[in-house]
Amino acid sequence: MITIRPSTERGRASFGWLDSRHTFSFGEYHDPRHMGFRALRVINEDRVKPGMGFGTHGHRDMEIVSYVLEGELEHKDSMGNGSVLVPGDVQRMSAGTGVQHSEFNPSRDSPVHFLQIWILPERNGQAPSYEQKAFSEDERRGQLKVLANPGGTGGAIAVHQDVRLLGGILDAGATVTHEIPAGRHAWVQVARGRVDLNGHSLGAGDGAAVSDERSITLVARDKAEVLVFDLA
Repeated sequence: MITIRPSTERGRASFGWLDSRHTFSFGEYHDPRHMGFRALRVINEDRVKPGMGFGTHGHRDMEIVSYVLEGELEHKDSMGNGSVLVPGDVQRMSAGTGVQHSEFNPSRDSPVHFLQIWILPERNGQAPSYEQKAFSEDERRGQLKVLANPGGTGGAIAVHQDVRLLGGILDAGATVTHEIPAGRHAWVQVARGRVDLNGHSLGAGDGAAVSDERSITLVARDKAEVLVFDLA
């Protein structure tokens, strides 16, 4: 079963400096029909104007993943981490018992476009931690590259949940297939471009919940960038 979450039906927050689209309920946008999928709780597509950003604020007991599509995103946190993310970088911050952080666009003239993803941890009360890795476009082209998994194996970042995050950049006409083990589920998020998912047409910003399917096949209708979450 495949259930499409159209981009046009997502929640929206606009504050002048920020334009954000919410796949699932977040902030002032609340829809009991869209509270997340399995352990996946938030997918926000954020665009932040130059010189602006999210001031220092706190989180607890959440795996927070940032995935930059365009521009630069500057991160600082109470664990002493500081970095600037660019396209291809994947950042994981485990909030655990509590962490303060900020996310800022350091550019003077270019916006930053990124996905903010929240995953419920396998258990609460863990020590906060941070990790960031770069995945080149060549590593992701024509395949679904594992970007995050529970143990951080194979060069992926580690997440504290039974979730595997895969990312791919597909040229027009390219096809990739992901096998779904029995009892597992998937969420497909199209970051850019257009794809066919098991015969369903998806465009940029669209998502799809997948259950009771043995596999998913993605066919790029033009150059596309996709994320696939393999979920318990």
